[in-house]
Order: sequence, then C-alpha cells, then structure tokens
Amino acid sequence: MINAIFKYSFMQNAVLAAVMASVICGIIGTIIVEKKLVSMSGGIAHSSFGGIGLGYLLNVPPILTGMLFAILASISLPMIKRKTDTNADTLIGVFWATGMALGILFIGLTPGYPPDMTSYLFGDILTVSSLYLVLMGILGVILVVLLTSMFKYWRIYLFDEAYMKVLKINVNWFEKILYIMIAMSIVLLIKVVGMILAIALLTIPPAIAKLYSKNLGRLMITSTVISLGISLLGLTLSYYFNIPSGATIILLAAVLYMISYYIKKILFK
Repeated sequence: MINAIFKYSFMQNAVLAAVMASVICGIIGTIIVEKKLVSMSGGIAHSSFGGIGLGYLLNVPPILTGMLFAILASISLPMIKRKTDTNADTLIGVFWATGMALGILFIGLTPGYPPDMTSYLFGDILTVSSLYLVLMGILGVILVVLLTSMFKYWRIYLFDEAYMKVLKINVNWFEKILYIMIAMSIVLLIKVVGMILAIALLTIPPAIAKLYSKNLGRLMITSTVISLGISLLGLTLSYYFNIPSGATIILLAAVLYMISYYIKKILFK
C-alpha cells in the first residue's frame, strides 16, 4: 500500500481525499446526527444530481453546479417549510425527486455520448481530481475555523435553541450556515463514496462514537478518527481486491457499528 501511494499520483489523491473527508464527516456528520437532519441531508444529496447533470450539459465542472443546486436546496427547504407549514418529509421528497429528474433530463440533453454517472452515484475515490482536493481542503479549513471560533454557540444551537433565543442570538443565521455547510459537504463526499452512500459516511461514524460518548467535542474528534480508519482500510481493500471503494468503505462502517453496538451491550448491561 505504501509503495503504491508513493508510486501513483491517483493513490496520493485518494489518501488525501480520505483524510479531508474524515474531517468533514467528523464535524458535519456529528451535527447531522445530533440535530436529526439525516432525511433532510438525503434530500439535499439527491437534489445535487440535477446540478451535476446541468454541469455536463453546460460543459462546466459538475462539482460546481452540483454544489450550487445543493446549496439552493438546503436554503429553500427550511424557508419553504416555515412559510407554507408544509411537512418536512413532503418537501424532502419533492426536492429529492425533482433533483434526480432534472439530472436525468440534463444528461439526456447533453450532446454526444451520455456521460458515465456511476462514479457520482456510487463513488470512486481513486478518480478524485485536484479540483476536488482543493475544494475539500477549503471546506475543511472553513469548518474547523467556524467550529473552534464559536464552539459554545454551536453547542447551544445543537441542544437548546430556545436558550439561544433568550440570549438574543440569531438562530436563523446559524441554521443557514449549517445547511450550506451540509450541502457543500455532501457534494464533496459524492466522489468519495457516491451520492447514494454519502449520507451513510456522514452518519455511521458519529453514530459509533455516540455509543461511547456524549461530549460534543469528543464526539467530533472520535468520529473523525473512526471515519479516517474506515476510509483508509476501505481504500486499501478496494485497491488490492479491485472492488468498488465507496461500497467497501460503507460496508466496513456498517460492520464496525454492529460490532461496537454489541460490545457496548455486553460491557454495559
């Protein structure tokens, strides 16, 4: 594995992507789990497919248009819910289906041979480009700065919004920032594990960490370490056995969750 990393640039990119994806998952994934935003995140992920299709149609990097669609969806979902009092699950279903339908339509309208969407649906960390790495690095830095500089406010937002309002802190501002960060994180994880599996990578490591700790800071650090270990092991197995990297990473995460759950059940009866 080490020789392969130093020999091939695509392996170097894959390892860097795994490290940065782990930081993103450790921070954003913990927040998603604590705020119970898994379903909404799934809607955002599938909404981004419309942007990816538009990118191919306009011949621009699909990651950029996909991120635009995801951000628009993340901002629109809570806004529409507040103004129309529509059930959140209904809105998520609408955005989910609309994004996928637009993506299929745009891909169908793209001139020439239709692009292969397999890597976007199921992920392929071995094909991560330099653009992805730059964007993941920027997002990782932004997340760390936002979290560390206002950690106590984020903790209040996650566990007691009513108290935050008493302190006259703008809750809507934190909500918008959070949803935009979720949207960007999901799109950047698509190339690592795919659109279908991105939510699993965001939620399983924090769920494992939560079995043994309730402290927010410790949860994020533990989730990052777990995500990194799973990603690197999955990458290694996929490289040597020539199997899909995204699916391998998620299956390892699921197995680790089940093992962790039963260990806790046995040790802490």
